[in-house]
Amino acid sequence: MSEIKTGLTALALAAFFVAPCLATAHAQEGPKLFFEGDIVRGAGPTAKGPGCVLNSQFKRGETEIFRLRVVDSKTGDNLDDKGVKSLTLEMSNGEKFDMRFHGHPPKEPVDWFWVAGWPIRDDQPTGSFSYKITATTLAGDTVVWQPFKVKASQLTVVEN
Repeated sequence: MSEIKTGLTALALAAFFVAPCLATAHAQEGPKLFFEGDIVRGAGPTAKGPGCVLNSQFKRGETEIFRLRVVDSKTGDNLDDKGVKSLTLEMSNGEKFDMRFHGHPPKEPVDWFWVAGWPIRDDQPTGSFSYKITATTLAGDTVVWQPFKVKASQLTVVEN
C-alpha cells in the first residue's frame, strides 16, 4: 500500500511540474500579437465636432476612424506593413475595410499606426455596433481582436 501511495505521489508531482511546461509549449505556438488602439471622429467637412478626438458616439454622415497599433508580444516591436500581411476591420453589419499603416498626422507624422475609416451612411440605423479586427501574419496565421462586448462601451450611432 505504501508503494502505491509513493507511486501516486510521484505521479501527481510529475503532473504538477510537467503540465505547466506542456501548457507553455502549447501557448508558444502561433503568433503572439498585442493590440492597442482607439476610435476617433474623422476630421473633414462632414465632422459634427472636432476631428481626431476620442469618441464612442457618432452621427450619421460622419466618418469613424479606427486607429490601431499591433505589437509583437515576443519582441515588443510595433508591426508595420512589412511585419503584418494585413489587418481587416469587420463591422457587425458585415461591412469590411482594409486597414492601412501610415503616419499621423498625414502632413507631419509624429506617430505611425494602422487606420481604417467607417463612413456612417445617412440611412444607418442608430444603436450600438460591435466590430472585430483580424490580423493576418506574414506566415498566413490569423489573430482576431474584439473590444469589450458590453453595449454601453461599444461604438454607438446616435441621431443627428
